[in-house]
Amino acid sequence: MKETRIEEKALDQVIEEMIDNVTNSKDEIFHIGEESRGEFEKIQKDLQETKRQVISLIDEGDKLEQRVRLSRMRLSEVSKYFDQYSESQIREVYEQTHQLQMDLSVKREKEKQLRERRNDLERRLKSLESTVQRAEGLVSKISVVLNYLNEDFRNVSEALEDAKEKQEFGLRIIEAQEEERRKLSREIHDGPAQMLANVMIRSDLVDRTFRERGVDEALAEIKSVKQMVRSALYEVRRIIYDLRPMALDDLGLIPTLKKYLHTVEEYNDNLTVPFTNIGKERRIDSKYEIALFRLVQEAVQNAVKHAEATEILVKVELKGKAAILIIKDNGKGFDTAVKKDESFGLLGMKERVDMLEGELTIDSKIDEGTVVIIQVPLER
Repeated sequence: MKETRIEEKALDQVIEEMIDNVTNSKDEIFHIGEESRGEFEKIQKDLQETKRQVISLIDEGDKLEQRVRLSRMRLSEVSKYFDQYSESQIREVYEQTHQLQMDLSVKREKEKQLRERRNDLERRLKSLESTVQRAEGLVSKISVVLNYLNEDFRNVSEALEDAKEKQEFGLRIIEAQEEERRKLSREIHDGPAQMLANVMIRSDLVDRTFRERGVDEALAEIKSVKQMVRSALYEVRRIIYDLRPMALDDLGLIPTLKKYLHTVEEYNDNLTVPFTNIGKERRIDSKYEIALFRLVQEAVQNAVKHAEATEILVKVELKGKAAILIIKDNGKGFDTAVKKDESFGLLGMKERVDMLEGELTIDSKIDEGTVVIIQVPLER
């Protein structure tokens, strides 16, 4: 009992430290946001003044340009009727025209500098506006986290009544992790590891075949080894995708599906996997993206492994509040009324669709292929 109280006290202390750290982070982000807002307002005023100066200089430059034009006309007249003007008059016209041109050049250069300054201020203003918005968004999110820590997370120690429950809770997590590791280890052992072992054996045969049977049979052996390496690489990539496709978080559902289906097509000879995305490509909630990806992945893998298909059509439509997936293959099909060992993949798909409150329809006939239709409602 005493050990239980010590553990609960330690857990409370950890929670308190987390709350303090999150609160300090919130204050710092708020301070950054306020500084950026102040700088934003200052630059906004500076930008307005710069714009006013630019407009004023443009107006002054236009007027000065008109005076230069008139002075040039006057200079042209003096040059044409040179003998009708005195030396002082000619000098005055020349000097006046030259001075006006110099003043115009100065005005235009100053106008250019102010334009550049205005553009620079606009860029800085846009950057600061983005910083302020991000800071406000982070403060809002951190507030939600603080509410969670203050209201819900404090109940963890109360939910774990004694040390025995805490230990059982930890053991369940460890058991789940170990199960995933066993599954991954088994997949690697039965897949890529076996293939690579065969590659090593077959690679030794290449040299012997070359010496004993000639170049042609050695090249055929090399081609076979190359295919085995491709298969092993495909299995490794498939296992990585099974764990978690990294592109899903960065790019979203549609680009990840394109990449995955291209990989399937690349590592399976005599197989084409056309993909169609109906409607506008957009991001949805991550829990739906991973679920929909897994459903397509399972359906495609079933067609590759069991149906012996040469073409697998995949269509995805994200419209409004629903997602529709269609996976159609031209494989050997099966009798949906007969349960087989490999139907566990279909059972897993059904369970995943049920969790999403969607509908799964499988239409298949022997020697006529299979069509899988999945409809899943999407929350806004």
